Amino acid sequence: MMLDIGSRVIVQGMTGHQGRVHTRAMLDFGTRVVAGVTPGRGGEEVEGVPVVETVSEAVAAYGADVSVMFVPSAAAKDAALEALDAGIGTLVMVTEHVPVHDAMIVVQYARLKGARVIGPNSPGIAVPGRSKAGIMPNQIFLPGPVGVVSRSGTLTYEVVSSLTEAGLGQSTCLGIGGDPVVGTSFVDALRLFEADKDTDAVVLIGEIGGAAEEVAADHIRDRMSKPVVAYIAGRTAPPGRKMGHAGAIVQGGRGTAASKIAALEEAEAHIARAPSQIPSLVSSCCRR
Repeated sequence: MMLDIGSRVIVQGMTGHQGRVHTRAMLDFGTRVVAGVTPGRGGEEVEGVPVVETVSEAVAAYGADVSVMFVPSAAAKDAALEALDAGIGTLVMVTEHVPVHDAMIVVQYARLKGARVIGPNSPGIAVPGRSKAGIMPNQIFLPGPVGVVSRSGTLTYEVVSSLTEAGLGQSTCLGIGGDPVVGTSFVDALRLFEADKDTDAVVLIGEIGGAAEEVAADHIRDRMSKPVVAYIAGRTAPPGRKMGHAGAIVQGGRGTAASKIAALEEAEAHIARAPSQIPSLVSSCCRR
């Protein structure tokens, strides 16, 4: 997967309030946070972690290979390109409100560099018992064989918490972000879970808008051997109502909850009609 106990994580924007708070949480989770990056603040420390001026310095001095970004949206593109130029292999863009054109540039540049972008507008990635890069709450996780991928941060937390309460641990939890342009898709995540020996079943949490879930359904039908439990948020959304993420836009009859559920049912995914049904559906199809 994209993160493990050996990953060396840096935090871009560590000296800001959010950077400080979530650096502490990542350290408590067991993440190997090796440095922070804030221009003009080199030589300082946050939670005992050194701060340097540039990502290149962090890579050279500490072997960093993962970056978590807590920078303003106006600076997100430049910060992301700096990280990718420095050789960061996995970039977690927590930042919200990144302009679509900027996100397109970052995602394309990452592909040219052979790197992975998670987000923007993502809660990050967590591997219970090993490492976390992002803002997911520490206390909800339990190590186990269930992979979780979601467009919604808050729904991720609700579903993971319910899985944990049911004794169903997680292998990796990934929030891909709800913006129109994101670096890691449902299909990307499904490919990784299919190849992951620690994952026996996958929970996919989608929402109205876009065609990501329909595309994922095609992949599940043709490429997945592991069972997938899917939940689509927004089934009761009034037609034409703007709601949720920037990517939650329904156009031309595509992107509705009904169309997504129909596609996933045709792909033989197990459909939860409410988040509370997910643990029982996972229990019925998980091998261990």
